[in-house]
Amino acid sequence: MAQPGGRLRLGVNIDHVATVRNARGGTTPDPMRAARLAEMAGADGITAHLREDRRHITDADIDALMGAISIPLNFEMAATAEMQAIALRHRPHAVCIVPERREERTTEGGLEVAREENRLAHFIAPLAEAGCRVSIFIAADRRQIEAAHRIGAPVIELHTGAYCDAHSEGRFADRDAELQRLGEMCAFAHDLGLEVHCGHGLTYETVKPIAAFPEVMELNIGHFLIGEAIFSGLDSAIRRMRALMDDARGEALGQGGA
Repeated sequence: MAQPGGRLRLGVNIDHVATVRNARGGTTPDPMRAARLAEMAGADGITAHLREDRRHITDADIDALMGAISIPLNFEMAATAEMQAIALRHRPHAVCIVPERREERTTEGGLEVAREENRLAHFIAPLAEAGCRVSIFIAADRRQIEAAHRIGAPVIELHTGAYCDAHSEGRFADRDAELQRLGEMCAFAHDLGLEVHCGHGLTYETVKPIAAFPEVMELNIGHFLIGEAIFSGLDSAIRRMRALMDDARGEALGQGGA
């Protein structure tokens, strides 16, 4: 089990580079270029979600990513036979199982693990046997965390969307309550022996309290960074996020930042 309080990893999600490309067709902007820039800017991994409707990342993007980057690929996917076959063919470093609905704009919540323990346990077993680090994207909920642990997932990623939404909407009491719940569930999951990641909706304003949780080993951030890159460039956006994460972790450990 990873020890709490170490260096916090940053996974950069490049989905929405592909969203912009697909809006007009063609080959630009190129997600592979974004992945390579992210690597040079200090990202520890690249995250890409191959959705069933291929609305952003495509199969060809996954093919290219497997050969284009030297840092780990975190392959986000729904728990379907099609996606399992793609993951087993490529054997990426990490596979994150996420809920998916065709009508949603983005992933709206965590996977309902507790209701599907048997199916998900059988689904992730071949992925783990193939050498993929399997993670489950779930709400910061004790019942879901316990279920993820029971099915044998070594990693969970806690959904930070409710916390980030409350902050952006000025609902600060709700934000603080969500933050407290996230902190408690990070500690609970770590005590169970799970590696804890967090992601969804994180910005410069919301990242530091999450990064300060010593049990969190990795943050996955995409939409905000790609949006911010329009104004400041991707390299600058990632480096600033990396610095905020390092500062928060250093402050939490009483080191005054990185």
